[in-house]
Amino acid sequence: MATNRSRRLRKKLCVDEFQELGFELNLTFKEDLADEAIDTFLEQFLRDAMTANDLGYVGGDDFGLVCLAKRGSVSEEQRAAVEAWLKGRDELVEFTASPLLDVWYPDNQLNQA
Repeated sequence: MATNRSRRLRKKLCVDEFQELGFELNLTFKEDLADEAIDTFLEQFLRDAMTANDLGYVGGDDFGLVCLAKRGSVSEEQRAAVEAWLKGRDELVEFTASPLLDVWYPDNQLNQA
């Protein structure tokens, strides 16, 4: 693939200076948790952790990708805010949040700022 791309094409492909960052999230719920409690947790998660931090969540109830709600990258502060929110929840046995990664091309290295 050509490496000499126009600015317009780099933006369209979300590469180089237009790389967009996010992170993967794995949630492990308590075994005896009712479906209604999981639904309530997810509603609160989307409202308080995602929307409140201008983030979007794509995935299921136990695994997903967190990215910015608009075009752009998730910051380390936003990632830390989501982790802090999840740490305070007793519905979870554990959770893991990956380091920031390229949401369009996960195998690519991160651009240095």
